[in-house]
Amino acid sequence: MAELHDLTALEQWRLLQKGDIGVLELTEHYLARIERLNPSLGAFHEVTADRARTRAHEVEATVPRTTTLWGLPFGDKDLVRRRGVRTTFGSRVFEQFVPEESDEIAEVLDEAGGVSLGKTATPEFGLPSYTENLVAPPARNPYDLDLGPGGSSGGAAVAVAAGLLPFAPGSDGGGSIRIPAAATGLVGLKPTRGLIPASSGIGTLAGLGVGGPLARTVADAALLLDGMIAPSGGAPRHHFSLRAPSNVEGPYLGAAIRGEGRFQIGVLLDSPWQLDYEITIDPEVRETFEQTVELLADLGHGLETLSLLPSPEYGPAFRTIWQAGAAMLPVDETNEHLLEPLTLWLMRRGRELPATQLMDALQKLSAFERSVISQFASFDAVLTPTLAMPPRPIGWFDAVDAELNFAQQVQYTPFTSFVNVSGLPAITLPVGATSAVGAASVVGAAEGGLPIGIQLIGRPGGEATLFALGRQLERRLQWYDVHPPAFSA
Repeated sequence: MAELHDLTALEQWRLLQKGDIGVLELTEHYLARIERLNPSLGAFHEVTADRARTRAHEVEATVPRTTTLWGLPFGDKDLVRRRGVRTTFGSRVFEQFVPEESDEIAEVLDEAGGVSLGKTATPEFGLPSYTENLVAPPARNPYDLDLGPGGSSGGAAVAVAAGLLPFAPGSDGGGSIRIPAAATGLVGLKPTRGLIPASSGIGTLAGLGVGGPLARTVADAALLLDGMIAPSGGAPRHHFSLRAPSNVEGPYLGAAIRGEGRFQIGVLLDSPWQLDYEITIDPEVRETFEQTVELLADLGHGLETLSLLPSPEYGPAFRTIWQAGAAMLPVDETNEHLLEPLTLWLMRRGRELPATQLMDALQKLSAFERSVISQFASFDAVLTPTLAMPPRPIGWFDAVDAELNFAQQVQYTPFTSFVNVSGLPAITLPVGATSAVGAASVVGAAEGGLPIGIQLIGRPGGEATLFALGRQLERRLQWYDVHPPAFSA
């Protein structure tokens, strides 16, 4: 007999709607799994069991069932402030910080009827693409506990992949949803800049960071995205001038369930980082990518090889923005000794930047955005690998040499950050797995293998197309049946 976490988030939501299970019952199920499995996985920095139980009673008693996520558990990434809950930002500087106010995205998820179970693990201030910090034990990949889940939404990915949550919100400023989703066999979506009012990217430096969902299925990711956009099931929480056109077809869940359409897809193996660093795609990653191209052709889509125009300005400009972002950390000489070496290096470099260099970087990235959108204009979606390598071992990223650390991150994740710069939507899908004998294969054919993801990049506002393509691949590959060992524990 299936346990509750064996069901998709959408199936759990339907049971809640019919009254076949209660909100408190579902909450207790996940709290019990977290208590049993989190010590070995490191998915949560903070578990708020009593608050979750109180919230479950509140949802059942006072929150309308018409809200988008009614009764479904989730976890706040530990970069998101929730009033009265310890929020560390993955840093010893804020190890005991308890905010008096909540961030808007936390309020939106509450308004949508969700039940927060705690704070999911993140690296220091969400800056690296791996989830290791000095506040808590590292987040561990449930497929192999010696490996990391990527970052910075690594704790969220571990929790969903191991069945500690049905889905989870994350944030993505350079790949921080897609990287851990790919490393743990999940669906992860970075939305178009501006699509989610409470986590839009508008107003952030270079507009890089947006919120989005991590889930086991395409429909579950669409369900959570709908809740983040329109918590009450109607119009968005508030309106602004968005780059993304509104989804005139209604909630994205419909597109994810239908999975309809034939599309023109660009096939891309270039990275704008390849002029600055040696980018090597792992043979199994490349083989999975090629198999996905063949599968999309079998599904009736048009495919065309695409090459990026050389962008020598991209790497230096992105480095400048990354450093400038760290310059704004609320840290001074009294507590900077608590920072990790990478963060300290980024902060100091950022504070040394002249304003002219920052403005030049912003202008160059804006021009890069326009160029990429123009180059992709004839395609409904563009296919790339999500990561250049399978999941990395814990401790693989250099903890002392910041320049080497940055290079390692670029070489692991050369296909993600340019999508943030471009403001485009992108989805990662768990289409493949490594094999013990060194031959990659589609999902399900490599028992005991490590997940391999591919990335589909859409047009501005093209999330419905990405969900449709994802659902078509999901029907064929049935990756929702593949789980890490911890899932059955």
